[in-house]
Amino acid sequence: MNKLKIYILSLTLLTVISCDDAIDIEQPGRFNADIAYQTVDDLSLGVLGAYNELDITNLIGFSATFTDEISIGVNNGGQGISDGRINYILDSTSGVASSVWVNQYDAINASTRLIEAAKLITPRPNEQGFYNLIVGQAYCIRAWAHFVLFSYYTTDYTDDNALCVIKVDFVPSVDDALGRNTNKEIVDLIISDLNTAESLIFPGFNDPNFMGQDFIIALRARLAAYREDYATAGQLAKSLTDKYPLADRTQYVNMYEDTDETEVIFQLDRTINDDYDGQGTGAGGGGWAGSLFAFTGPSLTGGPFFEMGRALYNAFNPSDIRRERAIHPTSLIDPNYQSNPNYENQDVLVINKYPGSDGQPLMNDLKVFRASEMVLIEAEAAAAQGDLAGAAAFIKELRDARLGQDTPAETFANATEAFGTILDERRLEFCFEGHRYPDLKRLGVRGARDIDRDLLDCQRYGACSDSDFYPTSSRINENSYKFTLPIPLVEQNGNATIRDQQNPGY
Repeated sequence: MNKLKIYILSLTLLTVISCDDAIDIEQPGRFNADIAYQTVDDLSLGVLGAYNELDITNLIGFSATFTDEISIGVNNGGQGISDGRINYILDSTSGVASSVWVNQYDAINASTRLIEAAKLITPRPNEQGFYNLIVGQAYCIRAWAHFVLFSYYTTDYTDDNALCVIKVDFVPSVDDALGRNTNKEIVDLIISDLNTAESLIFPGFNDPNFMGQDFIIALRARLAAYREDYATAGQLAKSLTDKYPLADRTQYVNMYEDTDETEVIFQLDRTINDDYDGQGTGAGGGGWAGSLFAFTGPSLTGGPFFEMGRALYNAFNPSDIRRERAIHPTSLIDPNYQSNPNYENQDVLVINKYPGSDGQPLMNDLKVFRASEMVLIEAEAAAAQGDLAGAAAFIKELRDARLGQDTPAETFANATEAFGTILDERRLEFCFEGHRYPDLKRLGVRGARDIDRDLLDCQRYGACSDSDFYPTSSRINENSYKFTLPIPLVEQNGNATIRDQQNPGY
């Protein structure tokens, strides 16, 4: 874990959310940007404050519980059940709908305020490079936040005309009631912000705890993959896989102890006494990522209220280092769990993806971009372009690294088989990292995959009671409208324009 305490700035001047309108930042009593920022040093503190707005624990918790990564744990006291996540209850009042929206607009507002303030400051000659670096990262932060919103609130990543979210590249006033922009308008802003950032951040600036040139490439690659622009996605991903090797098995284990960064392109640093040092919640986010699954620690005695889902566990090769990393050694594993009447207490798969670091159990850096994602984007691009053997080769490359041995290459008869296998591999590689929900949304139909829970896990606590389930199955239709979040009530309450722009189904 990076020892730099980047979360040192009080966010009093940067708290930019109204209880009624999440994009309203001109509140009575707030300092204007020209008062809050007067020097380059002020800007440097401001960008740290903008970083402090970035968090993905709510995405990790929601994706894990709403899809197929977890089962109800032995110490569950209603977590994920009382708020309906396990049962696929999702509406405009749901915690995830508001937290994703509010958190991203907090980051957008903080970064935009800094960008606007920077225009009023003339750096000294010896400050110009630092000034450019600060402003470049502000543009990166704004691009990332708009991308997260794009990921969760548009119905179709590839439809330019589909409604997306509110484009905010200026400081709104209290009187603004902005409507949703189209995907094209949001994507154009993301690309423009990344282009500006690239021109400002000096070549070679690549620290995994900050947004540098390689972060820009990685976000462009992910965006292109979501948009199914695979010629671009594959080329960008290759430029990073040429530079970042896949972690070997030892490095992979150490990566989740925060002691190895071999394949980490960008992560959100978490350290003791920062604003995220504490117990987190699945709906609202914040706090230690490991506390999304357990009360006090990543072991059988740590109060696991969520466990790894049995279907996910069964999908791993027993020799896969990813299974070894994700399951705590104190877990109780019953190979005959299906016929065990007491399996709930005798088959306990304790999640160990976030064991803790710096002496704090359950607290770890949050991996946002890794080399393995770029390899799998290359596989997607190959499959989409008809190179099925090439797609199989990329999957084999990742499996070889994770199993530490030469693995057989897949043979695909068609693109559907290739996309399905890529999605299966992403399920293993990125479990408990927040990818599963958008991955199913964009690849489920193309790969003939959907939410896959073991029926024994699913039936516990009535977690198989949604109308979108296939008959006699624990699977939710990958075409369900619930793969797009609703516009939250917090925004509708203060913004009359957006009330008539709710997503279908809600």
